[in-house]
Amino acid sequence: MSDKNHKRDTRIVSAGRDSKWTKGVINPPVFRASTIVFDTMDQMRQASAGKADGEMFYGRRGTPTHFAFQSAIAELEGGVGTALYPSGAAAISGALLSFLKSGDHLLMVDSVYEPTRDLCEQVLAGFGVETTYYDPLIGEGIRELIRPNTRVLFLESPGSITMEVQDVPTLCRIAHEHDLITMLDNTWASPINCRPFEMGVDISIQAATKYIVGHSDVMMGTATANEKHWRQLQEHSYLMGQCTSPDDVFLAARGLRTLGVRLAQHEKNALTIAHWLASRPEVDHIRHPAFETCPGHEFFKRDFSGSNGLFSFVLKQGNLKATTAFVEQMAHFKMGFSWGGYESLILSVNGIDKIRSATDWDSSKPLIRLHIGLEDPEDLIADLEAGFERFNAVMQA
Repeated sequence: MSDKNHKRDTRIVSAGRDSKWTKGVINPPVFRASTIVFDTMDQMRQASAGKADGEMFYGRRGTPTHFAFQSAIAELEGGVGTALYPSGAAAISGALLSFLKSGDHLLMVDSVYEPTRDLCEQVLAGFGVETTYYDPLIGEGIRELIRPNTRVLFLESPGSITMEVQDVPTLCRIAHEHDLITMLDNTWASPINCRPFEMGVDISIQAATKYIVGHSDVMMGTATANEKHWRQLQEHSYLMGQCTSPDDVFLAARGLRTLGVRLAQHEKNALTIAHWLASRPEVDHIRHPAFETCPGHEFFKRDFSGSNGLFSFVLKQGNLKATTAFVEQMAHFKMGFSWGGYESLILSVNGIDKIRSATDWDSSKPLIRLHIGLEDPEDLIADLEAGFERFNAVMQA
């Protein structure tokens, strides 16, 4: 079993491995269940009373496979309880819908993951929830956007694609002065590279699909809450029918055990690539939180214990034909929308200005997002170098 006084890497290995879940084996077994049967009325009443944690009542609530993983994530993130969802997007929507109602006002960071923005505009708006987007670097200025009916402040740090790092403690402090619920998409940091609840976050959300699973073969989301908000999140997620396959949970739990060593290698490889890119004449600047050129870099230094493989860089110039030539024909980087697996990915991002309403973006300078995997950095650099040759050939034609 894990102990809160143990070091991080020890807790990654030990969290959630209580004997009541593992039944004496190293990994919690896969319990597949829909119906749970009882011998007596008393047993049934006890299992259903208050939907107590760790009691099997119905398959949708979970089995020991789920309970062990939920316990591990809650411990590593620093919360009280964790709800599981079939994807990261489901975790975001599940958390928001658990606390918002018609007539409420939501403050949403402008650099948010695009499907979250679509949720606000296409679903929440239809439910009578109004959304105001705010500059990720707004800081104390968030006070001016809070209304009497503002219910939730949603953060994502670093921001999706453009990587702005938010001043999470300041934003949470101001939010709590106005009795707002604070939610953070904490996927980039994973459960180990920042401590969201120590910064004032009420609910921390993970696309476990990414680094927790780590092998690009499972979709899953988690939402971890503090004591004040856990029961409502748990109950509402249950009522909305959110559940996950025990087989997927098993794979996520197995991925979790190597999270520390994988992230360390992703971080090392990515910093090597980012420093090489910073020396390229075609590159305007690097959008990696560990670089001073990344907005909010000072908050990264203060609040994070490490980075990972995901970052972006901005070119000095370019056009669609040239950036297409850059990203196509790669030997190791493949185009894909996710990240967090062991493989390297590349994405040419267009139209950022069209999904920003509180901040400006200069779309004349192309942005390339990379996920640096576990391949040898020398091979990845050679791949990027060939990409620049194709890019320059088009630009000079």
